[in-house]
Amino acid sequence: MLRLIFVCFTLLALTRTDGLVQDFCIADLTGPETPSGYTCKPSANATVSDFVYTGLRTPGPKIEIIKAAVSPAFTAQFPGLNGQGVSLLRLDLDPAGVIPLHTHPGAAELLLVTKGVVVSGFISTANQVFVATLHKGDITVIPRGVLHFQINGGGSTAVAFASFSSENPGLQITDFALFANSLPSEIVEKVTFLDDAQVKKLKAALGGSG
Repeated sequence: MLRLIFVCFTLLALTRTDGLVQDFCIADLTGPETPSGYTCKPSANATVSDFVYTGLRTPGPKIEIIKAAVSPAFTAQFPGLNGQGVSLLRLDLDPAGVIPLHTHPGAAELLLVTKGVVVSGFISTANQVFVATLHKGDITVIPRGVLHFQINGGGSTAVAFASFSSENPGLQITDFALFANSLPSEIVEKVTFLDDAQVKKLKAALGGSG
């Protein structure tokens, strides 16, 4: 038995890759982004500023069509996140603000409300709907890849912070995927059951063509 244990530990030692493990990998944003992230800048050149990001202190630019500001802290904004599997995003929603149906293919989301009221919901792949009204201090989890949304649920500005289980969670907004590109209107009408006038109206509003 002792001999078997010794053999097992020997095999584990031979197959370990500790020599390849690094404490961090500050993204070199001048290079290409790959499925496994960015390449690392030399660790000897790292400074404390690589591990601090102050861009979420204030709201980002407002997107008028949704009456909200979305301020991400992903790898592109915060290179120190590269390879760490976490990221953050700030939402500032005007009283009429809405984050329309969208998905994050690469990450689960944890939403924390810090001001106002936010109605948050998601739709499972079984078409089961989960909607909650969140107040300051409340959190909700949104599973990876499912359609979800946020709406201001009160009469004043709402602020929330979303954390993700990836440094680059990805984003696809359903409305923009359907109406903000050159997909022919005839096809959009067939796959959405909308009439031609509705499709043309939405394409005009979101910048699509065809």
